[in-house]
Amino acid sequence: MTTLITGSAGFIGFNLAKRLLERGEKVIGLDNLNSYYDVSLKEARLAEIHSIAKTTKTSFSFVKGDLEDSSGIDRLFETYKPTKVVNLAAQAGVRYSIDNPAAYIQSNLVGFGIILQACRKFKVQHLVYASSSSVYGGNTKMPFSEKHAVDHPISLYAASKKANELKAHTYSHLYSLPTTGLRFFTVYGPWGRPDMALFLFTKAIISGEPIKIFNYGKMTRDFTYIDDIIEGVIRVIDKIATPDPSFDSSKPNPSISSCPYRIFNIGNSSPASLLDYITSIEENLGIKAKKELLPIQPGDVPATHADTSALEDWINFKPTTEINQGVSKFISWYKQFYNI
Repeated sequence: MTTLITGSAGFIGFNLAKRLLERGEKVIGLDNLNSYYDVSLKEARLAEIHSIAKTTKTSFSFVKGDLEDSSGIDRLFETYKPTKVVNLAAQAGVRYSIDNPAAYIQSNLVGFGIILQACRKFKVQHLVYASSSSVYGGNTKMPFSEKHAVDHPISLYAASKKANELKAHTYSHLYSLPTTGLRFFTVYGPWGRPDMALFLFTKAIISGEPIKIFNYGKMTRDFTYIDDIIEGVIRVIDKIATPDPSFDSSKPNPSISSCPYRIFNIGNSSPASLLDYITSIEENLGIKAKKELLPIQPGDVPATHADTSALEDWINFKPTTEINQGVSKFISWYKQFYNI
């Protein structure tokens, strides 16, 4: 079994590569190592993956490249012949998309289209790809369900993820390519992204700088620990998408289809307030935060809450890590990594 992970130097891709190697699989990693955040962190992740491959006597091959390089992607597929593909590469960040729309159009839209075409051309068994809770956009009915319409995105990032779900369905329908989209809900933990709240808050609190709290702290998020995310992704990779016999085209459920296509929420299904999240960081650091309360930013939503019942039925798994436990593990990693 050979699995291609795009975005292998990213937070989720890195952790997924480690798990696949530990269970004896051959892994191909693709990443462009862009400078959206600290490249040295991405390089450290790659070094860790190579170390695990050596220890477990498995195979990890890394290719530096862009999703939107069509000929480069074809060469990669021709050379390594991946059995399954997990597309995690994308231009991340809701707020960044406001000022840098071109990056999202190229990576998230053009790049994903090229991956779909390569999966079709080289007859990949299963394409699993990252969507996002951001697709729920202006929805206010909680918890968010895959059965809900997601036609009102409030950021280009969210719109690009919704567009990718539609493109995946087209390839599943036209070419019987099994595809599974995962709507991730606020993933956090060791080796996380420096632009995410946990990383930003920890760094600021340790430095004695104020933390920026948007919507005056009136935010809730379905924070989901990285190990739970990876367990869910692994199980989804193993269970190839199939047509759903219950699909009714006169009353279509957008998360299933008459072709091999699935969409799932993957989250903790237990939202917490942002202020409680900050309290957990303070307690684990033993330092009180200086807080700067600010209005909500364009593209942000005040709350997320995942209905994960469909995923639980599909793979018999539900995240269980409590926030204080996950935050504690992140703080320990942060102090060790940065020698604090």
